[in-house]
Amino acid sequence: MRRTARSVIAVTIAAAAVLAPAAPAVAGRGSTAAPGSVTGHAGVCSLFGSENRTMPTQQRVVALTFNAAWETEGLDTVLRVLRRYHAPATFFLTGDFADRHPEAARAIAAAGHGIGNHSYSHPHFETLQPGERAAEVLRADRAIRTAAGTTPLPFFRFPYGDTTPREIAEVNALGFADIEWTTDTNGYLGPAGGMTVQKVVQRALDALRPGAIIEMHIGSHGQDTVLDADALPQLIEAIRAHGYDITDLRDLLNAPQGSHCKEPRSQPENSTEPTRSFSSRVRRALSH
Repeated sequence: MRRTARSVIAVTIAAAAVLAPAAPAVAGRGSTAAPGSVTGHAGVCSLFGSENRTMPTQQRVVALTFNAAWETEGLDTVLRVLRRYHAPATFFLTGDFADRHPEAARAIAAAGHGIGNHSYSHPHFETLQPGERAAEVLRADRAIRTAAGTTPLPFFRFPYGDTTPREIAEVNALGFADIEWTTDTNGYLGPAGGMTVQKVVQRALDALRPGAIIEMHIGSHGQDTVLDADALPQLIEAIRAHGYDITDLRDLLNAPQGSHCKEPRSQPENSTEPTRSFSSRVRRALSH
């Protein structure tokens, strides 16, 4: 219990420290909601307290997600294919990626896709202290808002998919649900890693089940070939041929409000002083 209390204090201090120095982040579309704001997003609270590797549904639907931490080689192809097939996707950006490629963040937002948080520098979270972990989340949130010009989703994906109950509780306290994946296509390994377009598609098909979340990447970590982008048309066609529809992760935000949402967790949209209310929100959430 004492260890948890120390974690609470560290996360709260980090939240205040990251938010205090700057003016409100650019949220776009007239919003100045605080990081992790759940205004209009009551459904996110129903996802708190768990590592979400599938969507809570029995319908034959799957969600496509893309991580963006390296380069942008596959992005144009991915956006073009998604548009052609009228398929939604959610992109999890690191803050470092957003800082280095603001035009990519804006292109994703302009295409109408959701943007989630993948930390700032993609570290191994277990090597960090609670305050450092909070700073990774909040610094990324600020970078994404600034680069994309819109409010990111209250979704966080841990680097490497490595989670612990304590770390999940920390990001929940900051207002984010943990969204992981059912399967990673491993397309980012590229041909040098033994992957092919056919293997990418098959890994996704092997994981098909109601509510599956498929993880892909828009880069190949220094390789010229981006297999996830190349495989995307076949992947979408194969998913639909198996009787599944592709759904938007944002639909999770329409779920019934959960017990974690009893107290307000966000500030009014016209607020220009996020730090005090947000740090108070962190303390309240972590006290439950």
